Amino acid sequence: MAGRNWIPVRGAQGTHSRQAHADMPAGTYEREISKEGFFGPAAFIHHARPPTSWTTFEGPLRPRAFDLNGLNAAEPGPWAAGKVLFNAAVEIRFWKLAQAMPALARNADGDQLLFVHEGAGDLFCDYGRLAYSAGDYLYLPRGTMWRLSPASPTAILMIQATNTHFGLPDKGLLGGHALFDPAMLETPALDEAFKAHQAQAGEYRVEIKKRGAVSTVTYGYNPLDAVGWHGDLAPVRLNVKDLRPVTSHRYHLPPSVHTTFLSDRFVVCTFAPRPFETDPGALKVPFFHNNDDFDEVLFYHAGDFFSRDHIEAGMMTFHPSGFTHGPHPKALKNMLSQPKAATDEYAVMIDTRDPLEVGEAAASVENPAYVDSWKS
Repeated sequence: MAGRNWIPVRGAQGTHSRQAHADMPAGTYEREISKEGFFGPAAFIHHARPPTSWTTFEGPLRPRAFDLNGLNAAEPGPWAAGKVLFNAAVEIRFWKLAQAMPALARNADGDQLLFVHEGAGDLFCDYGRLAYSAGDYLYLPRGTMWRLSPASPTAILMIQATNTHFGLPDKGLLGGHALFDPAMLETPALDEAFKAHQAQAGEYRVEIKKRGAVSTVTYGYNPLDAVGWHGDLAPVRLNVKDLRPVTSHRYHLPPSVHTTFLSDRFVVCTFAPRPFETDPGALKVPFFHNNDDFDEVLFYHAGDFFSRDHIEAGMMTFHPSGFTHGPHPKALKNMLSQPKAATDEYAVMIDTRDPLEVGEAAASVENPAYVDSWKS
């Protein structure tokens, strides 16, 4: 919280490093305990053994994993897709569709972010047409009317900012063109393909979600009938390959540096390929940490997920706030030396300030053995 007068501790005991995440005492494993995610006061404790070396882990705080690939039903519209995780500030769904949506959708509950995990096609909306493909974020301002027309079977991770908005993080000293240049944000076009879609006659339904309930409005014509628009609010498209991650060859940066979208009570971050740290003493895997102020969700999109074992594309992990986590034992073997020069993973991380509930959709595809994956 900006401006908080934190309790002024400056202390150190025993054998410890001077620099966080680098030059750790030989044979030790560093664990970070911090406030406000990675932005507040922090302590770095050096352990003789990995702090995730539990023999058993019981109770609701256990880490969980879901194979969303197992949600095989191709639902006709987004509001029919089951909830995966949710709280009062965010709603996460996983939606598959194989054919053009028979009805249009409108979210009156908040801004909508669609992350395209698989597939390609067109998004038609109030503002025109945007082509989409795998790895795209499609941002839809609250109240936008839209439909998808897939050219190939499509799988979408849906993230709703309930009763609020998405924005971009403050890039501070990095400057406004770091991470990605705003010029990379593409807006819809009133092109010939949109005009052809617009000209299709018939009856059109619009399914509007408000407070979780769906109302249906029917028109005798295509309501996407705009002939022009202007302003500083519109849907945008951004692909993960457009991102240019911030890196440091001497220091393992916290995941918050990869924040892509910001809402009031949660953030959306993107992990994209980047060089590994090259300084001999720098940590080269995610550090053990207690993320005690945020629940942490990771959706694995593509590539080799170097800090996780037995995790494949299309899976999601959920780490509730309040327990220590970090790299799996297999990844820990490369703590200070990596066999490759760079990562090759794409993943979406959602950190929420408020505790998340597990929806029925996620519970149906849970891997209960995930908690044991930290055992050596």
